Amino acid sequence: MKRRRAGDDELICSFCGRSSDEVPMLPGPDSNICVDCVKRANELISLGDAVKKGGGEPPPLPPTPTPKEIKKFLDQYVIGHDEVKKVLAVAVHNHYRRLEATAAAQKGKVRKAAPAGYAGYDDVEIEKSNILLIGPTGCGKTLLAKTLAKMLGVPFAIGDATVLTQAGYVGEDVENLVRYLLQNADGDVQLAQRGIIYVDEIDKIASKTDNVSITRDVGGEGVQQTLLKIVEGTICRIPPKGGRKHPDQEYIEVDTSNILFICGGAFVGLDRIVAARKGHGVVGFGAAERGKGDEAGAVNPQDVRPEDLVKYGLIPEFTGRLPVITTMKDLSEDDLVRVLTEPKNSLVKQYRKLLAMDGVSLEFEPAALRSLAKAALSRGTGARGLRAEMERLMTDIMYEAPGSDSLRKVTVTAEMVENPAAAKAAG
Repeated sequence: MKRRRAGDDELICSFCGRSSDEVPMLPGPDSNICVDCVKRANELISLGDAVKKGGGEPPPLPPTPTPKEIKKFLDQYVIGHDEVKKVLAVAVHNHYRRLEATAAAQKGKVRKAAPAGYAGYDDVEIEKSNILLIGPTGCGKTLLAKTLAKMLGVPFAIGDATVLTQAGYVGEDVENLVRYLLQNADGDVQLAQRGIIYVDEIDKIASKTDNVSITRDVGGEGVQQTLLKIVEGTICRIPPKGGRKHPDQEYIEVDTSNILFICGGAFVGLDRIVAARKGHGVVGFGAAERGKGDEAGAVNPQDVRPEDLVKYGLIPEFTGRLPVITTMKDLSEDDLVRVLTEPKNSLVKQYRKLLAMDGVSLEFEPAALRSLAKAALSRGTGARGLRAEMERLMTDIMYEAPGSDSLRKVTVTAEMVENPAAAKAAG
């Protein structure tokens, strides 16, 4: 674009169209810009930098629910594990109370409705308490973490520890966990910094041997070392568009100090380590018989100590960043029956809603629910087996029901669960 002139000595701003008679102008070889447009551009750049770096005034925190309120909400979606939900409720309540105290300290005032005597603790810093969930597959570890984030209205991200590697190696960078959280917060840095990250299969990055390897352990102990600072609290520099980092690009800075990390894993064999420490190990003839039935879910939550996790293969520094440890047990047949019907988003309620859209009512006989639970239990995948069994059972019914004028009600019996041909005939 050539420089525009209104007259011999008058210049026109290429952005707002005003002339040099109205506002001072900066001329250029092909275009002009007025000083007002320069100021506006600087303001936009400064605003963008503040967002990227997490600056600016953070939005107010919502009221933190009490532990009893948190557990009551979890009860609507997760069956069983009452003691685990109690531990989680207290830990999450304390974490977000900590954020309230931090925000109040930054503003130089005590939170509203502070009880008498609270002012005496203004200089006390509350440390972050990340959580470790130990339990077999399908017992509800991920569901608990998701439900907590749903109740609190904070962004949530899930990562799998098995694909994580140290920076610079093939695989996923540990900082990608924070990037996923930022994406789920729609790029809002302040919101992401209050979110929850769930790291699944954390037991898979444990060192399985005490022997020193001549090769670099980039997927086991190496990942634990890299996770240390992020879990404890550090500034992560996230590429705005994802991908690999390079020196010349700009970054979004995210502080992980207030992000709650929940790690989960099956830790198969941990019960034997606990038993050996307590002197309950079995030695000699018949040990194999007496040791049968040991499962990860058989570990008492109060029995697991950090030294047991170190013996399992987690480094001491990493276990120190996960002070809240709780253990979940396998779901029983009775639990699976309740999972089918009681939660707000139970499978039975989901299929009833789907069929109700086509004017068909769906009922399950108690014996049918029991048969589904038994079939799922035999799969050994916990509550995940229920979905597979329900899909197998409902496929023919869902195929026939939509658009049918004669089918208005379906009653699922135990025979239909045990014999797929019966379900096909009923459909």
